[in-house]
Amino acid sequence: MSFAVPQVPLALASQLAPGGRALMTLGTSSPSWPGLALITKTGEVEAELQAVEFGHRGGVGFDRLFLSTSFRERIATDEGRWIQHSRLVPPADTERAMWLALGHFHPGLVCHFGADGLTIGAPGCGSWMRARPVGHRRWEVTVDGPRDIWAEIHDVAERWRAAGSPHTYRLQMDPAGAQRVTTSCNTLTWSLPDIPRTSGDVQ
Repeated sequence: MSFAVPQVPLALASQLAPGGRALMTLGTSSPSWPGLALITKTGEVEAELQAVEFGHRGGVGFDRLFLSTSFRERIATDEGRWIQHSRLVPPADTERAMWLALGHFHPGLVCHFGADGLTIGAPGCGSWMRARPVGHRRWEVTVDGPRDIWAEIHDVAERWRAAGSPHTYRLQMDPAGAQRVTTSCNTLTWSLPDIPRTSGDVQ
């Protein structure tokens, strides 16, 4: 069985024995860039969040985990809302911590890793973008839909680089339930969503 959770369940973390460790995938609504929480218990419970290439996926529906065939075909062939030539180079796939942050700051994005260049869609609203190299440090960028995904990528990339291009993040867990991801210098932070309650949860 596999699973992904929106934040670390404190009940599980508290059951660790002294010196114990636990791993779990923290899923977002951008499942293309998973994060792996590493929880350790020394004198107290500590955690960090690592960006990884592969991870479990939360059960959010197939159409939000992968771009449908028709959506991929539309991205590949449509003219889009606008086209521009940019000298901004998109972050590399290996800069996973940046992409992980993107999934939290701008949720709902799904990457088509099999496409030429960079292809990302937002199935929830139908937005998409494709960026293809057309020369040295020159990219042809096509965007469609209400979201400017290209601008979203570079907004987060700039903030990530300003934070020192970290590979991992600290995961702060408040006993009251709030959890926050942050860099060592606190220049790039975001809060994790609460774990949804079910009808069987004790109030």
